[in-house]
Amino acid sequence: MAGLAAGRPSEDGRPFPPGEYPVVVIGSGPGGLQVSYCLQRLGIEHALLSADEAPGGMFRRFPFFQRLLSWTKPYAPAERDTRAYEWYDWNSLLADDPDHRAVMAGLMDGTSEFPTRPDMERNLATFVERTGLPVRYGCRWESSQREASAEGDRFVIVTDEGEYRARICVFAVGVAEAWTPPGPGMDQVPHYVDTRPAETYAGRRLFIIGKQNSGFELANGLLPWARSIVLASPRSATFSITNHSLAGIRARYLQPVEDFVVGGGVHVVNASIERVERRGDAFLVHTRRSENGQPLVVEADDVIAATGFQAPLRDLAALGVALFGQSRLPAQSPFWESATVPGIFFAGTITQGAAGLKKYGIPSSSGAVAGYRYNARVLAEQIAERHFGWQRPRPELEAAAVVPYLLDEATQAPELWNQRSYLARAISVEAGSGIRDEGIVPLAWFVDSSGPDALAVAVETDDRGDIHPAVYVRRAGRVDERLLESHPLLDFRTPGNRAQLEEIVRPLVA
Repeated sequence: MAGLAAGRPSEDGRPFPPGEYPVVVIGSGPGGLQVSYCLQRLGIEHALLSADEAPGGMFRRFPFFQRLLSWTKPYAPAERDTRAYEWYDWNSLLADDPDHRAVMAGLMDGTSEFPTRPDMERNLATFVERTGLPVRYGCRWESSQREASAEGDRFVIVTDEGEYRARICVFAVGVAEAWTPPGPGMDQVPHYVDTRPAETYAGRRLFIIGKQNSGFELANGLLPWARSIVLASPRSATFSITNHSLAGIRARYLQPVEDFVVGGGVHVVNASIERVERRGDAFLVHTRRSENGQPLVVEADDVIAATGFQAPLRDLAALGVALFGQSRLPAQSPFWESATVPGIFFAGTITQGAAGLKKYGIPSSSGAVAGYRYNARVLAEQIAERHFGWQRPRPELEAAAVVPYLLDEATQAPELWNQRSYLARAISVEAGSGIRDEGIVPLAWFVDSSGPDALAVAVETDDRGDIHPAVYVRRAGRVDERLLESHPLLDFRTPGNRAQLEEIVRPLVA
């Protein structure tokens, strides 16, 4: 392991000089750092490259108005160095050593359970420092190639410092490339990433195109400064508190909605943008209302396009990587491998491109650190097992221990709570092997895969907002689903659930 930690230093003392590696990971945001840490702990040699000069990824710049949407609760119903505490800390990376866990909790000043952007940047830098994770900073990925060799296809990662060759590449480059929709006058509208300091909007009329988190973040941050604010997009804003997921406007950004309701100088409009015109020092924004198709023209001193981001995947599409949607996310397997180019994997917020089952229409939490850090650990294990001969630990379970173990996991496992309906705890039952703990797996993979008789438990939020354990049983190649009962205090270790789960498990383990 010491050799891996050294990072194969080059003549200038920096780790990972150009050359050939078993795996190359690109990106030093939380996704890249997490998968690199997990690969290192599994003994998989790899190079970790970053165009930035320090760790942090998008958190080196965003969000503009400092507070994150994800909580860290320094004082919670679990000790900081335990696995259970991860549910109360959505911002720290995962670590095996207790001294490397819950980094964020030790950096916060107690003024809010939502860390600041600088807190998050320090959190990631501290993680790198404490774990000794080597990164080659200032090394920019420029293009990609694929070449045949006697051992099979390899990928060539061309950087501004030379070429890297690897059988496996993991791209953790975020969804942070500004995207502005085409349209007359949109070329003269600044994007969210070009937002000026707040005080420069003092006393000005502001028009924000877009009603997702970035638009409401700007409106919320500029409320004390702007004379008036209009937020517009064709569809109504959705709120995470009503659709039971992290998708939608988070409660921290609802002040602009309240100001709209009480007439406080904010207007939330459902309208499409037809064109933007310059009129002297001001703009005329021509819109068409969604409710009745009537035109609406708004004069503003400033217009900002909070219209989203794309994954900066450069020329991967030319290699055959299938992309979809406005964000140009790669199509992925349940284990976050390109659906069209084997050997190319993704980590970080890009893993939201693997949709999972989307039970009740609710997406995964893979767009946030709290979700994709678990994806990264499962991904590292998948790469190690499939390509490098790593043997997955499969602890044997006694039949009598199965039910209490699974109910404990449904009640406390942070992987199942942070990735509801997406990750699951699986056990297998096979003649000659007994009952084995198969670890945390993607639920979509479990449901679609064949193999020995097995059972998986996930946590799910239904269409009424109730949270239940869900049990998936695979017998003779068929998968059946059973819901256990909810509980007002979210402790699923009830006599009723125990009896129901024993009934489900009994035929499997008999």
